[in-house]
Amino acid sequence: MRRQLAVLASCAFVATSGAVSAHHSFAMFDQENPIELEGVVQEFKFTSPHSFIILQVRQQDGGTQLWSLEGGAPSALVRDGWSSKTLKPGDELQLTIEPLRSGAPGGSWSVGRAKFKDGRPIIVTP
Repeated sequence: MRRQLAVLASCAFVATSGAVSAHHSFAMFDQENPIELEGVVQEFKFTSPHSFIILQVRQQDGGTQLWSLEGGAPSALVRDGWSSKTLKPGDELQLTIEPLRSGAPGGSWSVGRAKFKDGRPIIVTP
């Protein structure tokens, strides 16, 4: 009986492992051609499995466009000293991101490549 349960559990793990790996693919981001973005935080989503910054970016024509920027998991951000209150609406940021290959307004961001628009690092206070 134990052997059958072990085989069943192993099969379930193998059957679902492909979906887990596919979820964590970064193929949608152009890691070879990062871009600089400046904008105003509209929302900081400190949610699992990934955090998001919704950034309002001024366009050349004077209009604005919202960019959805995917970041690390909250657990990883916490290890870097971040919390759900690190960024707030209205904060002006400068980020180096890996844009979406599709050309849609979005990309991937990381803690080490984010700072305030005036160049100050984002310092987390307890």
